[in-house]
Amino acid sequence: MLVFPHAKVNVGLRVLHKRPDGFHDISSVMLPIPLHDVLEAVVDMGMPDGEVSFVRTGSAVPGDTADDLCLKAVEAVREFRELPGLRIHLHKTIPAGAGLGGGSSDAAHMLLLLNKLLELRLAPTELDEMASGLGSDCTFFLHHGAQLAEGRGEKLLPITLDLRGNWMVLIAPGIHAPTPLAYAQCKPTGAKLDTKLLEQPTSKWQDLVLNDLEPAVFDRHPELAELKRALLNEGAAYASMSGSGSSVYGIFSKKPIPRNYPEGYQSWVLPL
Repeated sequence: MLVFPHAKVNVGLRVLHKRPDGFHDISSVMLPIPLHDVLEAVVDMGMPDGEVSFVRTGSAVPGDTADDLCLKAVEAVREFRELPGLRIHLHKTIPAGAGLGGGSSDAAHMLLLLNKLLELRLAPTELDEMASGLGSDCTFFLHHGAQLAEGRGEKLLPITLDLRGNWMVLIAPGIHAPTPLAYAQCKPTGAKLDTKLLEQPTSKWQDLVLNDLEPAVFDRHPELAELKRALLNEGAAYASMSGSGSSVYGIFSKKPIPRNYPEGYQSWVLPL
């Protein structure tokens, strides 16, 4: 069985305050975008029950393959159900550490895939609980459409965000911007994202729909701030960093002409 885990971007990200558990409460709209990994799982009757073969190809992912969130998702399912022998192949396209949620999406789609493949009949609430235990934004990828994310990112409320007809230029410069450091250096504002702002034309968003993590990350990586400025200069109605970076995106009303970026940068022109 084959599924296509998708990426997301954050449209606005307000950091409210630090929680007793060390995380931060946030208020952000997560928007699914048409950039996908490929995830396949099959039952192998020739393997012992419970044995898992996992292969990862495509874009490089830091760290040990054994720590991949897909395997952690398999282990989460194993706590609920016995598993047959499984062969799993993940092909990475979504860059890691870019604020696009690729690993979280892979984990969430692993849960969905196993639930269907093995006819586990896990309830949505059970899947949500598993996903929340895997990562702050994993739960988002179990749902459809734009979501207002609060708490650590696991409290979701569907919202209407109609960007059909627009285009996104997404740039992943391959810079490592650690999420814990971004939050540690951020000054919480206590101000929630006003989703009514997103009902206005995208041309009105720039000075109102803010990512509170940008100042600290841009201070360490001024080239990201320059990418954002360049997107605006090229005609983007709105440009922002996604999550804690390092990807930056711009929303255009018309399909932009792709441009060349420095070696090591990845870029996509995506329909919304």
